[in-house]
Amino acid sequence: MDTVKPLLRVSNLCIQVGSEGPLAVDHLSFDMAPGEIVALVGESGSGKTMAARAVIGLLPPPMRVSSGRLLFGDLDLASLDYDGLRRVRGARIGMVFQEPMVSLNPTLTIGQQMAEGMRLHTDLDDKTIRARSLEMLRRIGIDDPERCLKAFPHEFSGGMRQRIMLASVMLLRPALLIADEPTTALDTLAQADVIALMLELTREEGTAVLFISHDLSLVVRHAHKVVVMRQGKAVESGPTQQILLGPKADYTRQLLDALPTRGELTAAPLDSPLVDMRNVTIDHPGRQGFLTRSKAKRAVDGINLQIGAGETVALVGGSGSGKTTLGRSVVGLIKPTSGEIFFDGVDILKSGNREHRLQCQMIFQDPVSSLDPRARIADILAEPLRHVPGLNSAERAERVRQILKDIGLDELFAGRFPHQLSGGQRQRVAIGRALIRKPKLVIADEPISALDMTIQKQILELFERLQRQYGFACLFISHDLAAVERIAHRVAVMERGRLVEIGTTEAVFDHPQHAFTRRLLAAANPLQRLADGSYQLRSSAVV
Repeated sequence: MDTVKPLLRVSNLCIQVGSEGPLAVDHLSFDMAPGEIVALVGESGSGKTMAARAVIGLLPPPMRVSSGRLLFGDLDLASLDYDGLRRVRGARIGMVFQEPMVSLNPTLTIGQQMAEGMRLHTDLDDKTIRARSLEMLRRIGIDDPERCLKAFPHEFSGGMRQRIMLASVMLLRPALLIADEPTTALDTLAQADVIALMLELTREEGTAVLFISHDLSLVVRHAHKVVVMRQGKAVESGPTQQILLGPKADYTRQLLDALPTRGELTAAPLDSPLVDMRNVTIDHPGRQGFLTRSKAKRAVDGINLQIGAGETVALVGGSGSGKTTLGRSVVGLIKPTSGEIFFDGVDILKSGNREHRLQCQMIFQDPVSSLDPRARIADILAEPLRHVPGLNSAERAERVRQILKDIGLDELFAGRFPHQLSGGQRQRVAIGRALIRKPKLVIADEPISALDMTIQKQILELFERLQRQYGFACLFISHDLAAVERIAHRVAVMERGRLVEIGTTEAVFDHPQHAFTRRLLAAANPLQRLADGSYQLRSSAVV
């Protein structure tokens, strides 16, 4: 592809904060040929998304392109006015954002949103637009495209919303697609489906892809070239296999070394488990209509699962498999339809005693949503201590100081608000809030999915250290199988509400018994480090 005229040429791009601020992107250069997939990788704040947004003129204030060129064919994108950029956006350059629920309008139907770009950029009539929309929905695997056109975004899962977003963008057959972390919030199987669909659609149209991701395993499998960014600069770039499987730059090695490796953990004895779930079944009630009520949906179907004191059990499976629903039932946020849940020997569904809820804490996926934006960090951390009898204000303040130290944050953070912290710092606060009462059980629901590789490594190391220090058991709900392999003593695999396999981490990862487990592992296919310091995608018999 090096002999082909570049479709996109980024030359010495500088993006500055305001007129006199620091450079968010510092003299970045790379080329893209038609049909080529180029990945931008690096930590949060490295400038990946800013560089991509500059291409289509969507930099948030006060960011601005201070110098450099953005050549799209013979068109200099940096010199275009608003109307000129509007003609290019969508029609010739499309963008798929990280979170489709944010980029899809919740008040408009799927049909209205798919038609919007074609009405703006083509002369097609409504009948032809509708026919093309239906055809595209069929191509992306929507079973009932007619109903889909009339439906709203909230009626679909995350994976389906991302498929619909991709379909809307590809309807206009752009020459360049910018995909900004398009699979971060999706489970392993949904990730594989969305990436396969994106590659299929772009290959058919000859579309080039600028792929922004912190998932290095995905990048190795699908990108032709990679640009490794740090603090706005490109530290290394070239063919993907060369850069990521045999890195030269220290920073690239740092990123790769942040990939989780299998922990050496021994499962806890289960003769008297801390948590004992017996035949737990949970039904979601049907939706009430004017004259009818839809059937109840079975979310969890006859689960038997034990968690030993101090043990980490990972719960994995696809979106909608019932993982989070099961986890919430343990802390009393969801009441099972039938079955028994024993906590420390007490049947929590019959006892009426809420004491066990004080011994169970949750760490949620998104600390932005779970931390009160109006409260200071000290108040957020101290909130669970309201239920500790006989604790005066000085003792509460001391507990807050101690937990800040334990989670690796300076005491200065006590007076800050959540928006003044980075994503990794906010997740540390969420962990600290869960542990300040020294609970016996922590339920961690996708606690690292939105973090980049190096921050993930820090949070996993913190979590392991605090578990040794505090001795809590953990139900670790995750679609990140590499993290699961590192942190879990045992792994339980769920499919459509049922527990299809459970065993030690070593047994499940090395000798999976169920077909669904093998599909999960094949879709993950993580990178691993070899003895000579190079890297490769894990070759496994499960593929």
